[in-house]
Amino acid sequence: MSRILKDVLILFVITLVAGFALGAVYNFTSTARSEQEKKTLNEAHSAVMPGVESTEKVKVDLKKENKLIANEVDKKEKELDYKPYNPFKAKINGVLLAKDKDGKELGYIITVIDEEAYNSFITLTVGVDMNGSVKGIAFLDIKETPGLGMKAQEEAFLKQYYGKDVKFFTYTKDSPEDDSQVDAISSATITTNAVTHGVDACLILADHLGGESHE
Repeated sequence: MSRILKDVLILFVITLVAGFALGAVYNFTSTARSEQEKKTLNEAHSAVMPGVESTEKVKVDLKKENKLIANEVDKKEKELDYKPYNPFKAKINGVLLAKDKDGKELGYIITVIDEEAYNSFITLTVGVDMNGSVKGIAFLDIKETPGLGMKAQEEAFLKQYYGKDVKFFTYTKDSPEDDSQVDAISSATITTNAVTHGVDACLILADHLGGESHE
């Protein structure tokens, strides 16, 4: 009986030590992950909104806004007789008001998750200035096909959205006729569709917020 008790105690001590060790490792890696995520977000903010020095969270009823945005996209696509590869499934996930070093409002930094991508979904951060123009786009999560959909991260593609006086983008497989049309990535129409809908969602939200005071 004493041998069994001894074995049980040894097993208990080993389990206890292992538990503490795993907990310590988890806390260490959790802190490291948190710091890395924060660094990634800060880099994304700077990339999509040049000159940003500080941000503050904008209170938005996301459920209400996402419903309004989906309705506006559907209405606009019907007006244009535009039929995208996949139906609109983008959802705004968060909104920040960006300010420069003097406290001047630069625009909105908006995060959107789009479930239309080739490999499940993509997560974008989009900077929209106070004039309603896209300043920059950064990917927080993208797992598209290398050499095809992953080209969405390239500046040659993304710059088509930047600085345009456009409230709603569409994509085309032919040559774009105006600033509102984006030249689709070759053999990656699904990814192009997802990015475009994600950007459109951000533009519509920024337009809704444009008239609000943030004093």
